[in-house]
Amino acid sequence: MSRLTITLDDQLHRALKETAARQRRSIGSIIEESLHLRGIRTYDSAMEIVSKARAAAGLEPDEALELAVREVRQLRREKKA
Repeated sequence: MSRLTITLDDQLHRALKETAARQRRSIGSIIEESLHLRGIRTYDSAMEIVSKARAAAGLEPDEALELAVREVRQLRREKKA
């Protein structure tokens, strides 16, 4: 697992620490969850989405990629709402 150093506003850092303590979770797990909710995916994960879309729809690679991008954007909009 990789390590990352970030700089946060003091109030935001305090809020993150309090949330982690309240939820009995690590700060890292909260940050990872936040990244997933924002749609941050690994290359392999993104390619899996494309492969599934292509197999299900019989699309060419470019068409499958376009469909996957639309689907991810829609998912992000739904999670914001």
